[in-house]
Amino acid sequence: MCNKGTTVIIAGVGGQGTLLSSTILGNAAVKSGYKVRISETFGMSQRGGSVVTHIRIGEDLYSPLTPLHTADMIIGFEPLEAYRNTLKFLKPGGNVILNTRSIYGSVGKKAYPLYEEMTAVMRQFGGHVLPVDAIELAVRAGDPIMMNMVMLGAAAFLLPFNMDTLTGSLREGIKRNVEANLTAFDYGLQSSKSV
Repeated sequence: MCNKGTTVIIAGVGGQGTLLSSTILGNAAVKSGYKVRISETFGMSQRGGSVVTHIRIGEDLYSPLTPLHTADMIIGFEPLEAYRNTLKFLKPGGNVILNTRSIYGSVGKKAYPLYEEMTAVMRQFGGHVLPVDAIELAVRAGDPIMMNMVMLGAAAFLLPFNMDTLTGSLREGIKRNVEANLTAFDYGLQSSKSV
């Protein structure tokens, strides 16, 4: 997937670990010999505000921002944020790794769109959607906050670097509970293999 480059967008809300995850992916890309550009966009700079990171991996990269409808993959930590970014950035035939648990704060007091409707639209738009109950798997690994590592694990088979490089970057980027985070990553990896 990385001949001309790979673009990954992580879409979530504050407090879900999108920035840490993008740093881990960026470090894995550098260790694999790729150039990488990362850009973060923030909504509210607190828990619950929209946070989106663009990770562009390849050789001829001049901008960290993703042109419309060119992203290879959306890793959706929060379903509505994944939906918004899929419609804007995903290329036809791209992949969406989608956490099935919503964060109510991302829509305020408005009615939350039905998960089934959102995934149907994402598929109709041309994306392959892999649903992952990342919270359940993170709880099984020891802490729901590790859902970001579950999501990285679920996306790992689509990334342009080997597993040892990715888990090595995870070990370097995580400061506490490294083994539990690796377990969460493995749960995510196993969930993607079962589809």
